[in-house]
Amino acid sequence: MPAQIDENDSRIETETVTFKGASGDVSAYVAKPAGASGAPAVIIIHENKGLQPHLKDVARRAAVEGFVAIAPDFQSQVGGTPDDPDEAVEKTRSLDMAKVTGDALAAAAYARDRSDTNGKVGSVGFCWGGALSNQLAVNDPDLDAAVVFYGRSPADEDVAKIKARMLLNYGGLDENINKTVPGYEAALKAAGKDYTLHTYEGAQHAFHNDDNPDRHHPEASKQAWGRTMGFLKESLAA
Repeated sequence: MPAQIDENDSRIETETVTFKGASGDVSAYVAKPAGASGAPAVIIIHENKGLQPHLKDVARRAAVEGFVAIAPDFQSQVGGTPDDPDEAVEKTRSLDMAKVTGDALAAAAYARDRSDTNGKVGSVGFCWGGALSNQLAVNDPDLDAAVVFYGRSPADEDVAKIKARMLLNYGGLDENINKTVPGYEAALKAAGKDYTLHTYEGAQHAFHNDDNPDRHHPEASKQAWGRTMGFLKESLAA
C-alpha cells in the first residue's frame, strides 16, 4: 500500500541516526515536524518484521501530528533489518531480548537528550513491538506514556513497576494475545495505574498494519491511531 505520508512531505524532516545501546550501535529512523523545537518525542517500535517501510511511514504520520518520532531498528545487533520480511522474522527470533530492552531504554534516553524535544517521551509499539512497549514501561521509571497495539502482556508481578500512563489497543479476534489481557488489567487495577484499554471488535492481530491487507482493519486502525495521537498529545505536553 502506498505510504500515507511521503518521505519528501514539506511538513516534516527525516534523518537516520545512530545511538549507543546495550547491544552496541543502534540505527534509528527519525521523522519530525519541519523546524521542530521543544516537541514531545515518541519511540515507534516495529513488529517482528523489523524496521520495514510501513513503520517508517508510521513515524512520519506521528511527525505530522507534532512529534519527534524515533523508530529504532532493533535488529541492529544482528546487522540490521533485511529487505525480506520473512528473513527479518527469523532474525527477530535470534535477538538477545535483554539487550533489546536495553536498546529501548537507550532510545528513550536519546530522545530525552535531543535538543529538539521537550524531554517528554512516550512509546508506541505494534505486535512484537507492543510487547516491547510494555517492557519499556516496566523498566523505565521516567517514561511518560506507553501505547500498546496487540502486544504480549508483561508479567503480573512487574506491572507495579510501571510509572507511565498506558493506552492499550487490542483486536477482538486476537485470541492468543487477548487471553493474557484479563490478568494484565487486574494487575493494573490492583496497582492503581493510569491506563485505558480498548478492544476493537472484528479486528485481528496486526489490524493497524495497512501493509498487511489480510489483517488490516481500516476503521479500527483509524480509531486506534486517533486515540493514540490524542493520548500522547495530552500525556507529553510540556
